[in-house]
Amino acid sequence: MESGAKEEGKVLGYNSKKVKKVAILSTLAALLDDPILADVPKKPSLSDVDTLINLELGSAMCISIFKLDGTSFDVAVMNSATVKDLKLAIKKKVIELEQSKMGHRHISWRHVWANFCLAHHNGKLLDDDAALHDFGVRNNSQGL
Repeated sequence: MESGAKEEGKVLGYNSKKVKKVAILSTLAALLDDPILADVPKKPSLSDVDTLINLELGSAMCISIFKLDGTSFDVAVMNSATVKDLKLAIKKKVIELEQSKMGHRHISWRHVWANFCLAHHNGKLLDDDAALHDFGVRNNSQGL
């Protein structure tokens, strides 16, 4: 009888953990649907959340990226970010956008960066190790 009660407790414990996880995930999904949190990715990583918090605190910047096809999107990077950090943020954002539209799709970033470059105020951002602020990139800047 005691072993049956222990097994029943394990089953209830398992179900309660599963129920808690489902409740947390549904709450998180509801929070992410809030218009105030529209800039938070659907599956945010710790670095995404950290960057967005720093954006609110003023130690990160939001940069608008305008593509040659006329579309644009915003990325957030730290104020001390380099060109390489910006490229990684762009890569992550584009992959997120493409997956939400078309599912998994492979983009050759080596090809992209070999044939196209970022620009700001008619200056090309070619040196990956250069700080963005050296090019005059600030919060709410626009780049290509």
